Amino acid sequence: MTRLSSNFRLLGWAALLAALVPSFTAKGRASVPENYFVLQWNKIAEDTLLPPAPAPAKTFQNEGMIYMAYVSAAIYDAVTVIEGGYEPYGLSVDACASATDRNPGKKHGSIIDVSPGASSDAAVVEAAFRTLIHYFPSDSATLQTRYSDSLALIPNGPSKQDGIEVGSAVAEQLICLRRDDGRLGLMQTSAFDKRDPEPGVWRLTPPYALPQTPWVGSVDPFILSNINQFHPGPPVSLTSDQWVAEFNEVKDYGSLANAANLRTAGQTATATFWTANVIRQYNRLGRDLANERGLDRIDTARLLAMINIAAADAQIAVMHWKYHFLFWRPVTAIDPCSVTNDGFGPATCDLNDLDSDQNPATVEEVGWRPLIQTPNHPEYPGAHGSITGAVTEVLVRFFGTNQLDVDIHGNPGDTVRHYALAEDVIADVTDARVWGGLHYRSSTEAGVKLGQQVVDFDLHHAFRPLR
Repeated sequence: MTRLSSNFRLLGWAALLAALVPSFTAKGRASVPENYFVLQWNKIAEDTLLPPAPAPAKTFQNEGMIYMAYVSAAIYDAVTVIEGGYEPYGLSVDACASATDRNPGKKHGSIIDVSPGASSDAAVVEAAFRTLIHYFPSDSATLQTRYSDSLALIPNGPSKQDGIEVGSAVAEQLICLRRDDGRLGLMQTSAFDKRDPEPGVWRLTPPYALPQTPWVGSVDPFILSNINQFHPGPPVSLTSDQWVAEFNEVKDYGSLANAANLRTAGQTATATFWTANVIRQYNRLGRDLANERGLDRIDTARLLAMINIAAADAQIAVMHWKYHFLFWRPVTAIDPCSVTNDGFGPATCDLNDLDSDQNPATVEEVGWRPLIQTPNHPEYPGAHGSITGAVTEVLVRFFGTNQLDVDIHGNPGDTVRHYALAEDVIADVTDARVWGGLHYRSSTEAGVKLGQQVVDFDLHHAFRPLR
């Protein structure tokens, strides 16, 4: 494997990009680390979805993982179709051919002709660029500049041109493969089957934004057989002792006011840390690990594709179940008067009868608000739990150990936390969602399990070594 120098391993990602300004040989030829273009275009994809402040994000986090999966798959296939070693993701049949023209008997990668010596770097740049410009045409000027700058670092000649042709073909195939996959426009809401208002049913929460991307739960998965392949059990019963315990825990520890003075400053910091955008948080983690552990081009592409494709499948699955169960958020259960005329049913606030869950063992509280603003989608299972369960499981499988020994960046942006074990990350996220007032504990636990199940299936059916 090609390893970066110790100086590179000591740098954070922002510094790394500056440090990776190509050096030049005596003949004027650009010299960059082997995985440079994979890392570069992963970051370009991230910045396309989430432009630096003050520009607004172009996607919600759950739909954003779908776009990151598109680009990561293109980069991975561009490398594997040239270098071999692993099964490409989306090249088993000609996705651009009509159904009658397709040959299901073709082997992985056989639909793209690869000239000997084709440049993997040129293929990566071309595949990523073509994929991004297809989905984000309004960014064409910025992407074209980055594309030209990248290609300028690759020596001209037949190898470069052959790589460009491979990358273009890979992008075309993946775009065809994902055509009509159920994706809607950026940051769009959509209709879903509502339930009659009753205890436990989700209602819009302050500040009453429209429901976030119900359609994500109907998108065709990337690897899963179907969206409901793994079926979480139902949310906790409102008549159970567990409900009372979880209601009281989030009420006491997740309150914005923290009137009971139970949540410590450290717990508040944990809740805030895990409000970082997961697209940035976990892609940065993948890049940092590729850098620190000296991954070569193909392993870097494989790791980032595994992270993003598995995370996308986890988000598709969790959003499907969220809008199936339609379970209420803590703010709705704890403060019945937070419910408004949201079109889901009548809004009532009877100060003489606040027993919203019809369980006398719980005590509701008018005006209760969570420490962290509640996301505008149903509560169960926890989405952050599902993506964290998926990403940590990917890392465990990729590196072959649960002793991850990783640094993760969170909010505020300069905050870094070290985690020795995969379960330490999961435990911190589970606590954070309770202490932020966003989830009942069992909901995040159910999300984690769902994410782990998704990865177990996905990695048994993709990214496998070629025999």
